[in-house]
Amino acid sequence: MHLPRSLAFYCLFSIGTLSLVRATPPDFGPNVMIFDPSMSTSQIQMAVDAIANQQISNQFGTQRYALLFKPGTYGSADTPLNFQVGYYTMVAGLGSSPDDVVINGSIDVYNQCDGSNNCVALTNFWRSLSNLNINVTTPNAGCKTGEFWAVSQAAPMRRVHVIGLTTLMDYCTNPSFASGGFIADSEFDDNTVINGSQQQWLVRNSKLDGWSNGVWNQVFSGVVGAPAQSFPSSNQYTTLATSPVTREAPYLYVDANGHYWVFVPSVQSNSAGTTWGGGSTPGSSISIDHFFIAKPTDSVQKINSALAQGQNLILTPGIYNLDRTIAVKRPDTVVLGLGFPTLVPSNGGVAMSVADVPGVKLNGLLFDAGPLNSSVLLQVGTPHAHKSNPQDPTLVSDVFFRIGGATAGKATISLVVNSDNVILDDIWAWRADHGTGVGWTDNTADTGVIVNGDNVAAYGLFVEHYQKYEVMWNGNGGTEIFFQNEMPYDPPTQAAWMEAPGVDGWAAFKVASTVTSFKGYGMGSYSFFNQGVEIYAANAFEVPATLPSSSLNDLLTIFLNSTEGSGGILNVINGTGGSSTTANPDVPVTVVSYP
Repeated sequence: MHLPRSLAFYCLFSIGTLSLVRATPPDFGPNVMIFDPSMSTSQIQMAVDAIANQQISNQFGTQRYALLFKPGTYGSADTPLNFQVGYYTMVAGLGSSPDDVVINGSIDVYNQCDGSNNCVALTNFWRSLSNLNINVTTPNAGCKTGEFWAVSQAAPMRRVHVIGLTTLMDYCTNPSFASGGFIADSEFDDNTVINGSQQQWLVRNSKLDGWSNGVWNQVFSGVVGAPAQSFPSSNQYTTLATSPVTREAPYLYVDANGHYWVFVPSVQSNSAGTTWGGGSTPGSSISIDHFFIAKPTDSVQKINSALAQGQNLILTPGIYNLDRTIAVKRPDTVVLGLGFPTLVPSNGGVAMSVADVPGVKLNGLLFDAGPLNSSVLLQVGTPHAHKSNPQDPTLVSDVFFRIGGATAGKATISLVVNSDNVILDDIWAWRADHGTGVGWTDNTADTGVIVNGDNVAAYGLFVEHYQKYEVMWNGNGGTEIFFQNEMPYDPPTQAAWMEAPGVDGWAAFKVASTVTSFKGYGMGSYSFFNQGVEIYAANAFEVPATLPSSSLNDLLTIFLNSTEGSGGILNVINGTGGSSTTANPDVPVTVVSYP
C-alpha cells in the first residue's frame, strides 16, 4: 500500500493554507509530510496511520518517509495522538527545542508477531524519533499504556523529552525479546525507563528518572541520573560520568517567520546531560537556502555540482542509485538525510567519500551494497593526511550499512575512517543474516569498520556478521564507548573461517599491534553458528598486551542458545577470560579490565 496521492497532497495543502507563517515549505518531495498544529487530530491520525500500516511489516521495502511536526501542541487528554513508527520512517519535531513540539499521546514501536504468537522486536530496525516532547497520554490502551519504543539496531531516539512511562520492550506480547539500541540528548521524567528484555543499550548525554534493569550490556555515558557502575552483576551496568568529546546531530527546524534552518550543535568536551535542558543548545544555524535538496531522481553529477559550489546537502526519502561517488570536499559541509535515504552504488564504486577536511557532519543515511563489489561504501578522509582540527571534528551520526537483505550486495569494507578527530555516533554495520541475497558466498563482506585516524571517538558501534575482523582499529588515541557484535552465523566450515593457521575464527574487535593508546568501555561479542558444524573463534577481542593498564573495561562474550547453534568463543580477550559455548548458554563471560 502507498499513501494515497490525494492524502499526501491534502496534508501539504492544509499546512500551506492553515499555517500562520510561511505559505509553503521547501520542496522536500512527496514522502516528507509536514504537520501543522492547526490541522485536526483526526486529519493527522489518518495520515500517520496510513504510513504506519504500510511500513510496519515492510522490512526490505522501497518506500521511505519523514513525518515532521511544526512547533505547537498535537492531541489532547480527550483526543490523544497515538501512532506507530514502521520501517524507514523518521518522526521529528521542527522546533528549536524539543519542548517546542508537544505530542499528547504516544509514538510507538511494538513487537512483530509471525502468526504463531512468536512476538519479538529483534528486527525492528531503520526508524527514528527526535526533537519533540511526548506527554504520554494513552487512555483505554489496555496493556499498552505508555510510550513503547521496542526497537533493535538503527532506531535512534535523539533530543526527545518524554513525560510519563517509557518502555524499551513490548511486554504485552511474548517472548518480547529486543536487541537495541541508542538514546542521546534526551530527558525522561515522571517514571523509570523500563529496559526489560533489551539485551544491550547505550544512553549518552541524557537525563534519567530511573532505569529498571539490565540484561547483558547497558552503557551510560554522561547521563544524569544513570545507575551506578555495576559490572559484572545481574544488571551489567557500565557508567561513565562524562562523555569525552561529543557533537550532537544536526537537525531541521522552522522559525517564527516560517523559514527553515538546519541547526548544527557545537562540540562538547567532558560533558553530561542534555544540550537543551538548561537553555538553548550551543551551536549555529544554516539557512535552508544554503542546502541543495536532492531527490532520488537527481543525478550524482547534479549533487556533486551543488556540493562543489558550496551548498550543503539534504537527501530526501528514497533510494539513490549511484553511478559515481558522492564527493564531499569542503570543510564543515552538512549532509542531512530525511527518512532514511538509501545510497546504492550501482557499479561497484564508493558510495560517498569525504575529503580530509574538518567539521563535516553526516547524519541519517543508509548505505546499501550494490550487486558489484565495492571496496568501501563510505570513506572519511584520505590515508595519512592528518589535516583535521580537534576543535572542529567531523561527525558521522546515525549512519547505517547493509550488505544483502534488501538485495544481493557485496562490499569489502563498509566504513573506513582515515581522518583524525572523527566522532562516530550510532553506527550499525550489518552483513545481513536474513532477506534476499544472503549466504557465505553471496553477500560477501570482510570488515564493517576500519579506523585508521588518530583520536577517533566512537559511541555505539553495532557491527555484525562480517567475515573477517568486524572492526579493525589502527589509529592511536581512540575511544570506543559501547560495542555490540554478533559473529557471522554462516561459516560453512572452520577451515573457511580462520584468522591464521592454527587460529580459529576472527576476532570481532582488533586493535593493531602498532597502537599504543586506546580506551574501550562496555564491549560485547556474541556467537551463533547455525550451519550444523562446530565453529569456534579463538578470541572476541585482540589488542596489544603493551597497552596501558585498564585500557579496556567491561568486556563480555555470550553463546546465543539455540538448537541450531554450536561451537562458540573460546576466550574473551587475548587468550584470557574463559569460553562461552553450549556449556554456558546465554550467560555473559566477562573481563572487567585488561591489561
